[in-house]
Amino acid sequence: MQPVSVWQQSACGLLLCLLCSSCLGSPSPSTDPGKRDGSQVLRFRLAGFPRKPYEGRVEIQRAGEWGTICDDDFTLQAAHVLCRELGFTEATGWTHSAKYGAGTGRIWLDNLSCSGTEKSVIECASRGWGNSDCTHDEDAGVICKDQRLPGFSDSNVIEVDHHLQVEEVRLRAAVGRGRRPLPVTEGLVEVRLPEGWMQVCDKGWSAHNSHVLCGMLGFPSEKRVNTAFYRLLAQRQQHSFGLHGVACVGTEAHLSLCSLEFYHANDTVRCPGGTPVVVSCVAGPLYTLSSAQKNQQQWKPQEEVRVRLKGGSHPGEGRVEVLKAGTWGTVCDRKWDLLAASVVCRELGFGSAREALSGARMGQGMGAIHLSEVRCSGQEPSLWNCPHKNITAEDCSHSQDAGVRCNLPYTGVETKIRLSGGRSRYEGRVEVQIGGPGALRWGLICGDDWGTLEAMVACRQLGLGYASHGLQETWYWDSGNITELVMSGVRCRGTELSLDQCAHHGPHITCKKTGTHFTAGVICSETASDLLLHSALVQETAYIEDRPLHMLYCAAEENCLASSARSANWPYGHRRLLRFSSQIHNLGRADFRPKAGRHSWVWHECHGHYHSMDIFTHYDILTPNGTKVAEGHKASFCLEDTECYEDVSKRYECANFGEQGITVGCWDLYRHDIDCQWIDITDVKPGNYILQVVINPNFEVAESDFTNNAMKCNCKYDGHRIWVHNCHIGDAFSEEANKRFEHYPGQTNNQII
Repeated sequence: MQPVSVWQQSACGLLLCLLCSSCLGSPSPSTDPGKRDGSQVLRFRLAGFPRKPYEGRVEIQRAGEWGTICDDDFTLQAAHVLCRELGFTEATGWTHSAKYGAGTGRIWLDNLSCSGTEKSVIECASRGWGNSDCTHDEDAGVICKDQRLPGFSDSNVIEVDHHLQVEEVRLRAAVGRGRRPLPVTEGLVEVRLPEGWMQVCDKGWSAHNSHVLCGMLGFPSEKRVNTAFYRLLAQRQQHSFGLHGVACVGTEAHLSLCSLEFYHANDTVRCPGGTPVVVSCVAGPLYTLSSAQKNQQQWKPQEEVRVRLKGGSHPGEGRVEVLKAGTWGTVCDRKWDLLAASVVCRELGFGSAREALSGARMGQGMGAIHLSEVRCSGQEPSLWNCPHKNITAEDCSHSQDAGVRCNLPYTGVETKIRLSGGRSRYEGRVEVQIGGPGALRWGLICGDDWGTLEAMVACRQLGLGYASHGLQETWYWDSGNITELVMSGVRCRGTELSLDQCAHHGPHITCKKTGTHFTAGVICSETASDLLLHSALVQETAYIEDRPLHMLYCAAEENCLASSARSANWPYGHRRLLRFSSQIHNLGRADFRPKAGRHSWVWHECHGHYHSMDIFTHYDILTPNGTKVAEGHKASFCLEDTECYEDVSKRYECANFGEQGITVGCWDLYRHDIDCQWIDITDVKPGNYILQVVINPNFEVAESDFTNNAMKCNCKYDGHRIWVHNCHIGDAFSEEANKRFEHYPGQTNNQII
């Protein structure tokens, strides 16, 4: 059943008004309730979800039937005409591929061609009314400028059933007293209507409805409820029903996309013999409340993670990456929609998708593109169960990488933290709320050991994205009247959702430097860089060189040799070096810049350049059990854009004391023949080893993803030659990966250098 419409309620009045022009006087194009196409009266509205009031899927009513417009040949000029039909001054953009959801009914217009100056869409060329070869997956939408035409009345356009849309839904816990833990996973379903929060009648309510509702509240699945208990409870309470007749297929991203029946204001009897709907949802692993609940969780991830998100500034969003044949790759955005995005979100333990992103909105990936034209029904347990096309390099580029934004459960963690004293809402001294019911108070965090990882968690909890800086001194920010230290010893992994989940000292505060000047502060940013080493190049370029000591004075000065070199018989003898090239890409959404400003860069006379970071990369040779037997390091000799993708311009060049950094879409290449681009293995005995390279090892510069900063390779050294193979990135810090790595079978596909 379709939603009740304002037009259905007042059709007679509108018809009378149309027949009698004296109702409105002589109507202008902006106030006319309908455009006439021959004998047909046209009406226009925006629909779909999620959206703002001035954007949405364009729908036209002709011959009493609402329909859509196909996006074939659609342009900004057509959007201008339609926005004026809708009462706005102009369009600022348009959308394709049913961005606001697929419509229903007829596709009224196809191949619409407008110059942009037409007074009505009637004057634009098209294939003719109702003549289309499109599907609703190609419905066009518009984004209008939020400015009305003079004298415009919105009585006949813009969401004719606007006040009967379901925009907000919540679960209200029906039992329990005091402060309940968040998120709420079980309770009465309530929808916000003009009259306020109202309940939903349970007559005809299905598991499909529960699935959709849990998804939009941020939960991957639903479970059965003890209906007998809640029916007993309902008999003792009064309820206000506002909605009934909900019919979902189960794949909708929002309840508003389902068929809904609303109660009329004059309905005296509502939900006879029924009770309010109660739904119970299963939280994903990030949002389980306790170890006991974790044991009871019905939602379980796959044994092997084959889908992940990268590059997002908030939980549950990012570039979609999939694992195929042991290699992570991206997904092409061709035919990427909310159904496929929702499968990804639920698979990862979130709710349904809030947005399906195209055009590498979450940054470009690197390497393989594994999937294209993914077509999901929305019921699949994994993206890999959806029909898709395998892809070749010519089919798609990383500028078309698909991404998602998932619905997340409300946890309330953002209410327990705030910033003060900063120049904008993205920076300031960190203040946290502690205490129990009735005794809550705000306090500061000791700055000891506060760093990038801790700041990342604080910014995530605040909903402000990433941390560009974690500050231990905040004397330049006014603390106001908050002076008490309430947290110290904070140590985070960087993946936590709130500072409460990080290790800290507890109620006993220990701080080396007391006073509000030495408390924790952050500067947050919606974007961050993301460095990734080209592992194949390391493997391809590795070789051994015996280099005479008389050629290594500069390297010794910069501490690039093993400690035993100090006791060598200079300038006689040599050092054995494992050399290789390193190509470091920035795949993030912000440039990688040194933490220190130019005023503190160090000039190195020997090599004739400035160092902008103390340590940029660590190079290590490890035994299979992780013992370090040789090490190298590279200060930031010269961070610059050596090469970039075709459509990206270089921004950083070290010559003449230029700015240093790596632009998004560019890479910095350190060739194998550059000083210190090596590991001194003079003292290493023959055997099997692991080559490890770690970028930004001290987390000096914030990145969107630190898990891909390490690379490991298998090495076999026989005293004369070295074999380097099986170089891999992304899980090099993982204990599970280390176990698999140590038992790598044989020396197949070895590269003899």
